[in-house]
Amino acid sequence: GGGVDGAIHRRGGPEIMNETDVKYPQGCPTGSAVLSGAGNLSAKFIAHAVGPVWRGGSRGEAELLTSAYERSLALAEEQGCESIALPALSTGAYGYPIEKAARVTLSTVRDFAERAQSLKRIRVVLFDEPAHRVFVGVWSEMN
Repeated sequence: GGGVDGAIHRRGGPEIMNETDVKYPQGCPTGSAVLSGAGNLSAKFIAHAVGPVWRGGSRGEAELLTSAYERSLALAEEQGCESIALPALSTGAYGYPIEKAARVTLSTVRDFAERAQSLKRIRVVLFDEPAHRVFVGVWSEMN
């Protein structure tokens, strides 16, 4: 795989894929997330979230993207995690427009943070400076 998923599996080693294949043989549905160990990575867990493919915006993409983030955050909270790093789901090969994704991502994170118990630090990790500028701009508009 490419993108964040590919990077996690390359760096984390084969045990991550082995674990997810055994625990989740049917995979993970769009808009959801599952948890695995982190293999060789310095994290405790990996939340494997599946965002939607962008199909124009009228096929429930925003709801599915929200759901993927909410499930990832809930899994981290259930494990008592204090921090989580989230990528900009669906904005690569799945074609989700970055500004629309930023609005969904940041509003979902903000809403979840208001009721979080264990999570103290929620980071959104972006792949390049243009994406960072978009997210910062959207965050500024929201606040």
